[in-house]
Amino acid sequence: MSLRPHLQPSARHPITVSDTGRHVTVRVNGEVIAETDGALTLRESTYPAVQYIPLSDVDSDRLRRTDTATYCPYKGDASYYSVVTSSGVTVEDTIWTYEQPYDAVAPIAGRVAFYSDKAQITVG
Repeated sequence: MSLRPHLQPSARHPITVSDTGRHVTVRVNGEVIAETDGALTLRESTYPAVQYIPLSDVDSDRLRRTDTATYCPYKGDASYYSVVTSSGVTVEDTIWTYEQPYDAVAPIAGRVAFYSDKAQITVG
């Protein structure tokens, strides 16, 4: 059994989590799937900022958990959801979530993020 690395944010790989402070709307295939005033912005190193939205602000009727799982040495184990639109179109693995994130990013627990190439995320 191989051990997976567990890394801490650092000056070489910074990670910050802060209140977005603005209204966030997420659409998939033009349909509103999530709306919130409680988003958090996660900034990690040189990657684009990511909005983490409370799961309670996502239309749960549209979500289907998938078997996809990934691992991030800074955040932990991620699980995924697909989104099913009202017309029945399934957009696979649109959402990821860290249900038990590492301590350095603990505020993102209970929140989900959307892939920007599968959803339209509007902040503001």
